[in-house]
Amino acid sequence: MDIRENTFYEEGPHIGDFIINILLGFAVTCFPLKVGAIVRAIWLRYCITNHQISVTDGWMRCDHIDIVYDEITNTVKIPRGTIKLLDEILVTLRDKIRLELRSVLDLRKAYDYKL
Repeated sequence: MDIRENTFYEEGPHIGDFIINILLGFAVTCFPLKVGAIVRAIWLRYCITNHQISVTDGWMRCDHIDIVYDEITNTVKIPRGTIKLLDEILVTLRDKIRLELRSVLDLRKAYDYKL
């Protein structure tokens, strides 16, 4: 039995999040946001398909999480800013583990697509 998996989104965090946090990072109070944006841009990759969500993270891409849609019990869409392109989604699994998807371009389309 051949299961086709159509990829909806396969990228890292949005470049706009990186650029905005780099520009804000020149202020001393926003420096932690700058460091977080750099780390996300280098290490984090998302893959949303019609069967699962995959998140690859960490040094040398060694941390990998696959979430099948049957395991998801609740999803919460969190609006972020006035741009409305860089929303966040909090996914809660059956065993009460929470996964936050941040800075994904057109996350509303992904939310409407399958989540």
